[in-house]
Amino acid sequence: MNSRHSAALALAEEVPVALVFNGITHAVMMASPTDLEDFALGFALTEGLLHNPSQLFGVDTEVLAQGIEVRLEVAAQVEQGLKERRRSMAGRTGCGLCGADSLGQVRLALPQAPDVNVQQEAMFKAHSMLRSKQPEKLRTGATHAAAWADLQGDIVLVREDVGRHNALDKLIGALVKAKQNMQQGFVCITSRASFEMVQKTVKAGAGVLTAVSAPTSLAVELAQDHNLVLAAMVRGEQFNAYSHGHRLISTQPTLTTEAHHGH
Repeated sequence: MNSRHSAALALAEEVPVALVFNGITHAVMMASPTDLEDFALGFALTEGLLHNPSQLFGVDTEVLAQGIEVRLEVAAQVEQGLKERRRSMAGRTGCGLCGADSLGQVRLALPQAPDVNVQQEAMFKAHSMLRSKQPEKLRTGATHAAAWADLQGDIVLVREDVGRHNALDKLIGALVKAKQNMQQGFVCITSRASFEMVQKTVKAGAGVLTAVSAPTSLAVELAQDHNLVLAAMVRGEQFNAYSHGHRLISTQPTLTTEAHHGH
């Protein structure tokens, strides 16, 4: 190892985080040990475990020798659903998509995303601001961020994590707790726009997802099917619109040099 560079950055923390619902462990995720109450709420909602935030009565976090337990007190019907899910998973091996025991559970029932229009200039502004709003990334170089920007392109909330899904779940949990109007802004992520990132954004009720990196084919298909604006490869003042790009409005027609895909 080149010792001149070994101390350049601090190392990002990554710990096992167990999400325990009424005493039932549902998932153990590798995550950054910050904003775990936001994470638990966002995960429970975007994975379809909670149908609405009022089904969560309380969250308690305990640091143990081997990791962190986040204990959620939830409504009886949520607990019942988890028990049924657990029974159907008994005896199965492997955990590709965590907690999904059949192909039918990979795709959740999703609403149609709301019709939200965003000015391209607001999207560029938000992504340029995002770089300076990631203290963990600046400190370690190892984390992803998910942010909520208002329609003017100002970043309102940011959450970071070693995992891109976790960062988005933390953001969604924070937005729900803040009772944010999901039609008054858009989501920015520092990673690729995978199928799960699109699914979580739609499930949260947002209308626009903008990403620094490229999407996958299934992500584009899902975005098109559910009315979600999906913009990716947002770099400087360029981007690709992959789905419902007509809702990304430019006040300066000269800027429309980006490649458009899909609808």
